[in-house]
Amino acid sequence: MDTSSRSSIFSIVAGDKPVPLARPLVLVGFMAVGKSTIGRLLADRLEVPFADTDAEIERAFGMTVGDIFRARGEAEFRDAERRVISALLAGRPRILAAGGGAFVDSETREMLLESATTVWLDTPIELILARIARSNDRPLAAGRSEKQLRRLWEERRPCYAQAQVRVEAADDTRRALNQIVAALGRAQL
Repeated sequence: MDTSSRSSIFSIVAGDKPVPLARPLVLVGFMAVGKSTIGRLLADRLEVPFADTDAEIERAFGMTVGDIFRARGEAEFRDAERRVISALLAGRPRILAAGGGAFVDSETREMLLESATTVWLDTPIELILARIARSNDRPLAAGRSEKQLRRLWEERRPCYAQAQVRVEAADDTRRALNQIVAALGRAQL
């Protein structure tokens, strides 16, 4: 369904009051926390566009994130990620799912905090590890032990904690969606 011509595209309903979505909403957090899944569902619920920054980068490069990491390195990937995010923020308000390392990059984090509403999907490490074990498309997880992934998760948490909104995102997607919508209503963002 094309929602681009709807007049409701810039607002949501929290209770019975419309709440403007005046800026992009960006989901941040560690890999495998559900940013893309929750982002798509949230965009549908709010009737706004959705973009996954990793998917946009893959489209631009014509290769997977894992292949970009292997062929070009993480630094080039992060530069591309920053450019893609900047371009997506320049458009009309939308929901963005940022890659797990995007908000860890200080330049990208600063840009997001200035130009968007950031929502940290804080997910227990045990659930993340279970999801990673079922996936083959996590380039930063490849070849890392559980201990190394736990350490990376701990190292990144202080960066994610700088997001404007924190949502506990365990295994209940509906609850996470409702928490985000409620936070939007309270903050009038």
